[in-house]
Amino acid sequence: MSKINDVKAMVEAGKAKLVPGLIEEALAEGNAAPDILQAMVDSMSVVGDKFSAGEIFVPEMLMAAKAMSKGVEVLKPHFAGQSRSSLGTCVIGTVAGDLHDIGKNLVSMMIESAGFEIVNLGVDVSASKFMQAVKENKNVTLVACSGLLTTTMPAMKETVQTLKSSGLTGFKVIVGGAPVSAEFAASIGADGFAPDAGSAAARAVELVKG
Repeated sequence: MSKINDVKAMVEAGKAKLVPGLIEEALAEGNAAPDILQAMVDSMSVVGDKFSAGEIFVPEMLMAAKAMSKGVEVLKPHFAGQSRSSLGTCVIGTVAGDLHDIGKNLVSMMIESAGFEIVNLGVDVSASKFMQAVKENKNVTLVACSGLLTTTMPAMKETVQTLKSSGLTGFKVIVGGAPVSAEFAASIGADGFAPDAGSAAARAVELVKG
């Protein structure tokens, strides 16, 4: 059995200590770094689905994310000089009035592993803070706004509309979080929406390359 399958299984199981060694073995076996990364992204997608279905909970999700993070560390040197930062910079934060961090950090990790540089603004981020970050960082191609409370949806709307009417260009806006739907994302003028961390990375790449 290919070591890639072992990597997938261990990321899904959240075995952070075992993943780096298995990745080294997968590389030695002749597997390409992008293929190994994709396998881990696929695992996190499965983890995301199980989480959504209530089969696993936040601790398991975090363990899987940690395992993925350890794996990404091993793979990073193999992407040096490749398209790692060619996707540009992603500014990510949880919108004003919302202190939820876990989902946003998972998305941040997934988007980083897809090849973006990450500027993580943390939680309770005002529209003006998002704007400031876009101005202060080089080559911002994506702004990701997270919100887990229904009460913060107006703040998300304000953030997206502030960014869109700022006159700043060159970036797309993606939104996500429990109460957010594709319809809501479209209604506030966001460029994209992702229901979970696994699909956020794929959608981010699509938006920026598209």
